[in-house]
Order: sequence, then C-alpha cells, then structure tokens
Amino acid sequence: MTLIAISWDDAAGRDGRGAVRLIDQTLLPGSVVDRVTDTTDDLVEAIAVLAVRGAPALGVAGAMGVVVAMDEGAREGWDEARIQAAVDRVRDARPTAVNLAWGVDQVRPLMGNGRDAVLAAARQLAAEDEAANRELSRLGADWLLSRIDRPRLRVLTHCNTGSLATSAWGTALGVIRELHARDRIELVYADETRPLLQGARLTAFELEQDGIPHVVQVDGAAASTILRGLVDFAVVGADRIAANGDAANKIGTLGVALACRDADIPFMVAAPWSTVDLSMADGSGIEIEERSGEEITSIGGVRVAPAGSGGFNPAFDVTPARLVDAVATERGVAQPRSGQDLWSIAP
Repeated sequence: MTLIAISWDDAAGRDGRGAVRLIDQTLLPGSVVDRVTDTTDDLVEAIAVLAVRGAPALGVAGAMGVVVAMDEGAREGWDEARIQAAVDRVRDARPTAVNLAWGVDQVRPLMGNGRDAVLAAARQLAAEDEAANRELSRLGADWLLSRIDRPRLRVLTHCNTGSLATSAWGTALGVIRELHARDRIELVYADETRPLLQGARLTAFELEQDGIPHVVQVDGAAASTILRGLVDFAVVGADRIAANGDAANKIGTLGVALACRDADIPFMVAAPWSTVDLSMADGSGIEIEERSGEEITSIGGVRVAPAGSGGFNPAFDVTPARLVDAVATERGVAQPRSGQDLWSIAP
C-alpha cells in the first residue's frame, strides 16, 4: 500500500477550490481514514492532535495551510490582517518541529501573487521532500554499510519516520527501506513510543505493509536490547537539528543514543535539510513542547494513574552532538561526534 500522509485535493472542500487531504493517524492501524481539511481551525486541530505529524509532513502542512487560510479568507470576507493571523496560527501550531514554520515561510512571500502561485509552490515543496528523503536514505545506507561488516543488519528505531511522517518514502524508516531493498535487513526493533504509541501503531504498520521483518518492543527495553548485542545500529528522525548536530526528536531518543554510545554502535539521525536549523548554534535553545498530562495518566481514554496524580509529558528530548555519529541529509552525511558540524555540508 502506498501511503500519502498529506496532499492537496482539488476536488475537495466546501467551495470547490480544494482542500488538504490527510490520513488521520489517530485512527491507525485500525482504520485508514482520510480527513479533509479546508479551515484553519481544523488544520490547527489536526496538527495538535497528531492526525498529521512528523517533521517533513508538517512542513507540507504548513505550506498548504497558507492556501487554506487564503481560501477561507476569501470565502469569509476576511481582511488581510485576519488572513495573516490565520497563517500565523498554522505556523505556530507546534513549537519544536522547525519544518512547520519553515513550510509556511517558504510560500508566504508568494501570497501577493495569488493562491494558485502559493499552491503550486506547496506542491513543489512536497515533491522536493520526497526526492530529498530518497536521496538521504541512499546516502545514509551507504554510510552504514561502509562501517558495519555484517551480511544483514539488525536495527533499532524510535517513533515513526516513514511515509506517514513525510510527503512520501520516509527519513529514518527510509534508510531502513533502502537497506531492505538491498537485501541487507535482518530485523527491525521498533520501539512502541509512549505515550501515543507511534512506533507500535504507525511504524509497525508501515513495516508490515513493506514486508520488512520486525518486532515491537516497549521503550524501556531499548537500552537492554542494544547492550545485549542484538542491534547493529540505531536510526531515528528529527524535528529540529542545530548547527552543531544536537538533535531534537521524540522523547526517549536520548536514552537510545546513550545506549548506543555505551555499546559502541552507530547512532544515526536521518532528516531532510529542511529540518536543519543553522540559526541555532546548539540545542540549548530548542523549545520542548509539553503536551497534556492526560496522555500519560490515561491509556485509550481510561485513566490508569490515581486521580490525584498529574502527568509530566515532554514530547521531545535533545540528543547532544557528542552522541550523534551521523546526520544523514540529502546534501550529505555529517559526523557530529567526530567534530563535523552541519555547516560542513551546508549549501
């Protein structure tokens, strides 16, 4: 099954001008249901509840969200200030992932040229994301195979970084797909990724669709799996990468990196160049999104913690560059742990 997480549907929308069509990832793997979005409120909600998620996919959502705001403004008779405020709401819907704001900023300067120009640019951005994902996957796979002497590799990944997290193909899961296409994957350990189980629900779903051998494990098993010698490398995605190689990703990633360092196996971050934030020297300034504590204290809407217990729910952590062996992008592979920052492969 070819999964397209987010696209523009010209035939959808209440005024016949089109709308964002996205797979509602809150319903996976039980149901594959499209969610059609033609208002700013609905798009912001879809981003907030993680119906659409993953840094590259959020970049596409940001770009297409500008079109949504323009169409809604035309339909409702908004003035320019209100349209721009709606664009800002999309841009700021999630703070950690740099791609969301980046996607908005890529097309926003074209608003004066009309919505068709903005839509064309948004579609081009999505196409370029897929091409970038495929290239970074090729480069990442080459880097790993040059360093790991084993016929088939055992890999650990955290959260979801496949087609569902991008415009198509994937980042970290794209590297795994590339290795699988070369007949070099033995087994994938997919961390469940608490609290919303993106690994168990989404990564395992994609791996099953692709016929890639895999198992799902609890997040707390990752370090033991690595230190027992069951893993040859770990590869994860990112929501923002600072210039020095510090990388923000789904909470729990840092523990994986620490275990890889202790076991002396490669820890790779795979992401398109749009996820790199060269304006940020290191990760100390990355804002960590804190989500509702109810995601921690409840499972499937059923409370599992005492009524008086609150939940602490940071959605991301930052892995220091000293733990990152490689950052694979479509522009090349940087090696932060060896002192090679992202400027070394900057255009």
